[in-house]
Amino acid sequence: MELVFATNNLHKLEELQALLGSHFKLKSLKDIGCNEDIPEEQPTLEGNARQKAFFIFNNYGYNCFADDTGLEIDALEGDPGVYSARYAGEAKDPQANMNKVMHQLEKINNRKARFRTVISLVINSNEKQFEGIVEGEITREKRGDSGFGYDPVFMPEGYNKTFAEMSMKEKNQISHRARAVQKLVEYLRQIENI
Repeated sequence: MELVFATNNLHKLEELQALLGSHFKLKSLKDIGCNEDIPEEQPTLEGNARQKAFFIFNNYGYNCFADDTGLEIDALEGDPGVYSARYAGEAKDPQANMNKVMHQLEKINNRKARFRTVISLVINSNEKQFEGIVEGEITREKRGDSGFGYDPVFMPEGYNKTFAEMSMKEKNQISHRARAVQKLVEYLRQIENI
């Protein structure tokens, strides 16, 4: 089955292809000639994922899925949430985003947080959403150099290392995206009778 994954993020594309396996062929936005910025104007992860998926389906005619992920920190009342990628500004600078979070949490002991991913799958104009959550906490310093985004400061519950200190295989077994994709894969296998 061929699906467009509405992203230009090669890290995400590689992660997802590894999770989906060989029965599904993923295409990126570049593969379908989509070079425009896809709108993300909704106030929720669910809304953004839906908006991105329908944008591709309506404008390019491909069955596709799109995701939106947010880091939700209890002490910051759920922020950065839907604004995770541009928390420190429109430049979408991961280092600046992490620095802002670390600065805001400097004197705060409650460091509970979660990563939440919502995937919107659109097939023949019908939508289904899948959610994946991983609980954890924000570390007091950046650790590790793999992964992307907030991975160097997020330590999942039950582990003593950050996402950025884990191999892709390790992270894929427990990450929020992996959990949402697992639900997506199960659903796709049902409709494909795999």
